[in-house]
Parts: sequence; structure tokens; C-alpha cells
Amino acid sequence: MKTFAELSEREILAIAILAEEEDARIYLTFAEKLQANYPASASVFKEMAQEENEHRHRLFDLYQSRFGVNLPAIRREDVKGFLRRRPIWLSINLPLDAMRKEAENMEFQAARFYAKAAENATDVNVRKLLGDLAAIEKKHESLAARLTANNVPGDVKAEEDATRQRMFLLQYVQPGLVGLMDGSVSTLAPLFAAAFATHSNWNTFLVGLAASVGAGISMGFAEALADDGSLTGRGTPLIRGLICGLMTTLGGLGHTLPYLVPSSVPNAFWIATGIASVVVFVELWIIAWIRARYMDTPFLQAVFQIVLGGAIVLATGILIGAA
Repeated sequence: MKTFAELSEREILAIAILAEEEDARIYLTFAEKLQANYPASASVFKEMAQEENEHRHRLFDLYQSRFGVNLPAIRREDVKGFLRRRPIWLSINLPLDAMRKEAENMEFQAARFYAKAAENATDVNVRKLLGDLAAIEKKHESLAARLTANNVPGDVKAEEDATRQRMFLLQYVQPGLVGLMDGSVSTLAPLFAAAFATHSNWNTFLVGLAASVGAGISMGFAEALADDGSLTGRGTPLIRGLICGLMTTLGGLGHTLPYLVPSSVPNAFWIATGIASVVVFVELWIIAWIRARYMDTPFLQAVFQIVLGGAIVLATGILIGAA
């Protein structure tokens, strides 16, 4: 993947053209979904789509005047630092509030992209157009207020609060949740396989400790290297990597620590295993609640995905260890 600094002006314009086209399609999809029950909100999304198409035409006219009609084969997904968009077939089933948040994040990222691109542009016309588009996309961050029932725009404080909440989700909740999910689920199989294979609390603890710390290091590096934060506003890679790595380790240690029950205690293995199983259950429900609270996932759907997935991994580890 290329970094933003490695992009040429031709590639920046090409990415912007394709991005505006994709955003317009997403807004039109939202509008179609909302038309029956929320016609006012649907009209706002149609307006947004029309503006995105106008931006695309302005960008393409400038691109054509400088580089011709052929666009280089580069997309946002080829550049390090862009957030991955959820597939459109998932987006169309979002409730109105979730669509609004999705649109806000899209405009937030677009504004940062144009502002960063304008700073690096050397051509005067390119710099001016990108700067103008950055200002326009910045105004679109008030979309939440425009989509309320009475379409009354919020004040500056409300916009700042919304921005802070969005940044909190991007910088802390998302990497923390990813780490907690991986640490809680991925360490279940090796931990319980070791437990039922050895019936030794101390050996099981060592396996769980190694799996938890190893997974934490791996996830921390993966999160830090995935996005430098220059475009997405997700904060420094170091902070996100530390959060993700620590939460991954904690997720695994939660059900590992019960195996510190001394072997001298009667039925020590079964006591430790029982406590660890309860901890696993609590961890999975906490993850499901966080996904429902912050990630716009219906609670029952989150429970089904996380608890069922964790139960399958847990059963796999027990079956392998008992074999």
C-alpha cells in the first residue's frame, strides 16, 4: 500500500474522483431506503449525492485539462490511512441514526483528505480546488443537525461535542474493541485445549499467559501499522497500537488468571475451569454490549455473533484438549 506522501497530484485527483462517485452512490442508496418513511431525510441525502456528483465533475474537468481522460488504477483502498467502508449491502440495512453517523464519518474523512491534499499540491489550480472542496466537506459535518425532524442546525458546541465523540470512537473505542474481541476469543482454544490435555493449572496458566501476551504484541503491531492517522484522524499509531495490544492481552488474561488456583486446593482444576468459564461468559457479554452501545450493532445481533462465536471456539479447544 502507498502512503499519502507517495501520491502524485494525478493519483490524488484520481482517488478524489472515484471517492466522490462512490460517496454519491452511497447517499443515493440511503435516500432510496429512507424515501418511504423519512422523505425529508431522503431529500437531504439526495442533495448530498448531487453535491458529490458536482464535485466529481469539477475534479474530472481539472484532471482532464492536465492529464487527459485516462484515470490511473488507484483507489482509496490502495492508500494507507483510509478507513475501510462497510459494504453497501450492509449499509442499506442501517437505521436512520446509523446512516447519519456513517455519512458524518464519510464527510469527515473527505474533508481531511482534501485539506491534506491541498497542502501537498504544487499546482495553483489543483490547490485551490482541493481547498474549496475541503471547506465544503467540512460544512457537511453538520449533517446530523440537518437530518433531525425539524432540520434545525445545531450550535457550535453541539458540533464540537459530536466531533469529540467521533474522535473518541475512532481513536479509543474501535482499537480497544478489536483488541478485546481478539484477546477474549482467540485465546480460548489454546487455553482450554491445554487445560483439558494436562489437567495442570500451572501449565494451563503458562499457555494462556503466552497466548495472551503474544496476541497482544501481534495485534498492537497490526493496528499501529494499519493506519498512520494522517487522513482518518484516528490518532497516533503508537497510542492506537498500545490500546489494541493492551486490550488484547487483558482479554486473554481474564480467563487465564483463574488457573493460578494452587494445585493443593481440592478439585483445583475444576474450580479454576469453572471460574474461567464464568469469566469467558462475562467477557463475551461485555463485548456484545460495547458493540451495541458504540458500533451501531443491534444488541441481539451482537450477542449472537460474539457469544456464539466464542462458544464455538471454546468448544473446539475443549474437544481438542480432551482428545
